[in-house]
Amino acid sequence: MSGKIIGLGGVFIKSKDKAKLNQWYQDIFDVTMEDWGTTFQISQINNEDAQVFAVFPDSSKYFNEDQSYMINWMVDDLEPQKEKLKSKNIQILGSQSSEFGKFSWINDLDGNKLELWEPPKIKTNNTIM
Repeated sequence: MSGKIIGLGGVFIKSKDKAKLNQWYQDIFDVTMEDWGTTFQISQINNEDAQVFAVFPDSSKYFNEDQSYMINWMVDDLEPQKEKLKSKNIQILGSQSSEFGKFSWINDLDGNKLELWEPPKIKTNNTIM
């Protein structure tokens, strides 16, 4: 049967200053932002990687209290990304590693908490590095 969800089609957020926030994302993450946004090619993502959709309880402290969503950005190598962010005076709120990969958190220009995620590397015998 067809008609099922097969992945995320996009993430859409509001901002009091759309142009300024678009410019921030372009400056900080080197993402080419058009007036309507940007796209990422699925071919850039390893076949072992996944897109996640999850609902958190209202009491969750995982992201900012006044925030009802959080964007998780998949990165190919977290350490150079963190160094680049620090060089642009972006505060790293925390970092951790687990069997699910490496994670770091920052706030964007509007104060939205963002998660940066480097998926775990997969060896040829399908074991996680």
